[in-house]
Amino acid sequence: MKLMNAAVFFILVPTLTPALDPLSTSVFMGGAAVAWQLLSPHSWLKCSLLECCNMKDTLNLSVIKMDLDRKVFGQHLAIQIVLRALSANMHFKRPRKPLVMSFHGWTGTGKTLVSSIIAENLYQLNIPRQRFVHHFSTVLHFPHLSHVHLYKEQLQNWIRGNVSACPRSLFIFSEMDQMPHGLIDSIMPFLGYHEEIDGVYYGKAIFIFLNNAGGDKITEIALDYWRRQKRREDIPVKKLQSLLSEEIFKNRDSGFFHSQLIQKNLIDYFIPFLPLEYKHVKECVRQELHVQGHPEDEDLIAEIALAMTDYPREEGLYSSKGCKTVASRVTLSI
Repeated sequence: MKLMNAAVFFILVPTLTPALDPLSTSVFMGGAAVAWQLLSPHSWLKCSLLECCNMKDTLNLSVIKMDLDRKVFGQHLAIQIVLRALSANMHFKRPRKPLVMSFHGWTGTGKTLVSSIIAENLYQLNIPRQRFVHHFSTVLHFPHLSHVHLYKEQLQNWIRGNVSACPRSLFIFSEMDQMPHGLIDSIMPFLGYHEEIDGVYYGKAIFIFLNNAGGDKITEIALDYWRRQKRREDIPVKKLQSLLSEEIFKNRDSGFFHSQLIQKNLIDYFIPFLPLEYKHVKECVRQELHVQGHPEDEDLIAEIALAMTDYPREEGLYSSKGCKTVASRVTLSI
């Protein structure tokens, strides 16, 4: 019971700060909801938080690979690196540091989808995932530059509290290109090679950053390969990762601008999401027709995909929005 009380306390620590912004509100609501479920005698939870977290990790790499191959199009490099990263992390019972991945690419290329697939496969189906997955939206949770000092404290408390309660926690940060400079460096202590920090072990936590920053550099390289009649599959991963880390470190429109996370090599993988070609957008349209319950219509699929491949203007090789607007286009076309 003491452990239970400690877990609840750590989860609620961020709520002790003044509710001056959306992050305070969301932390309060989230902490209160978890505490209520843990303490209620009629809780719908099938196991307590600590009992669930002590269970064996359930990630099945074969299943997640199947999900990625079936739902994500045109991202062989990203899928390859993600699977390798997860496999390496899961291989150790007690990893030396948290797994930290940064996804880069144009909007609509699959960054959010891949992070969702990881979350869906990381825990058993009968365990409510929202207690283990923590999604931070820069626009929603960190909107005011004048409150950065407060966000830093809250973010540290939130991560410390949730990892204390559940070591295998997943933290997803979206819209990193809009993150206030210096804010993400506040979590630097949790991402390094430490046995423990103040009695808390962080090695089993997973951090994923979603970035549009770096997308232009990735597209530039992919386009160069296409113009030289080389396959996108032959783009060297190591070279692209190195260019990405340099690009976002120097880019003022990146949340990692001059970040210590990059300087101290705390991001394990910079993962490129390539721009989507006509054939990839066609697959997105095909899948969306299935999701909306419509039969496949090859003419319609080709029409929508062709209208979306608009970059560069001369060649019309890539979709500048990826598959972002496919659902609405299908809806309007039926």
